Amino acid sequence: MFKKEDEQKNNPFAAEETVEENTDNTTEETSDNIDEEIPKEENAQTNNEETLKAELESLNNKYLRLAADFDNFRKRQTAERENLLKYGAEDTLKKLITVLDTFERAKKSIEVLEECQKVKESYEVCIKQLYDTLDKIGLKKIEAKGEEFDPNLHEAVMQTPTNEHPANTVIDELQTGYKLHDKVLRPTFVNVATEGGEG
Repeated sequence: MFKKEDEQKNNPFAAEETVEENTDNTTEETSDNIDEEIPKEENAQTNNEETLKAELESLNNKYLRLAADFDNFRKRQTAERENLLKYGAEDTLKKLITVLDTFERAKKSIEVLEECQKVKESYEVCIKQLYDTLDKIGLKKIEAKGEEFDPNLHEAVMQTPTNEHPANTVIDELQTGYKLHDKVLRPTFVNVATEGGEG
C-alpha cells in the first residue's frame, strides 16, 4: 500500500496544485498588506501637508507684522529727522531773541540824536545783517501792528478803548514776537483796541 504522502510525491499534478494553493495564499496576504499600507501613507502625507501649511501661514503672519513694524519705525524716524532739521536751532534762537531786544532798545534811544547819524547808520547796517541771517535760518518777526488780534500769535498785555481803530485791532507792539518757520517761539506783546473810546 502506498501512503498518501508517497502519492503526492509521485503525482506531478498534485505538486502543481500545492504550488498554486501556496501562490494564491501569498497573493491574498500581499494584497491585504498593500491595502493596509496605502491609507497609512496617505494619512501621513495629509498630516505633513497640513503641518507645512500651518507653519507657512504662521511665518507669513510674522513677516507681515515685522514689515508693518518696520514701516512704522521708518516713518517715525523720518518725522523725527525732519523735525530735528526744522526746529534744531530753537534753543539757540531763543537766546538770540534777547540780543534782538537790546538792538531794538538801542535803536529807539538814538532816534532823536541828530549828531549820531553815523552811529545810526552803522546800527542799521548791523541789525539788517543780523535779521537777514536769522531769516535764512528760519526766524521770522510776527507782524502785529494794524493786524487783527490773534491769540495764537499775539499776547494782549494792554487794552485801550478807542474809536480811531476797529475793535480787536492791534494798535501798538510792546515787544516783538518771533516764529521759527511755522512755530511760535514767543508771541508779540500788544496793545489791543476796544470799543468805548470818547468821540
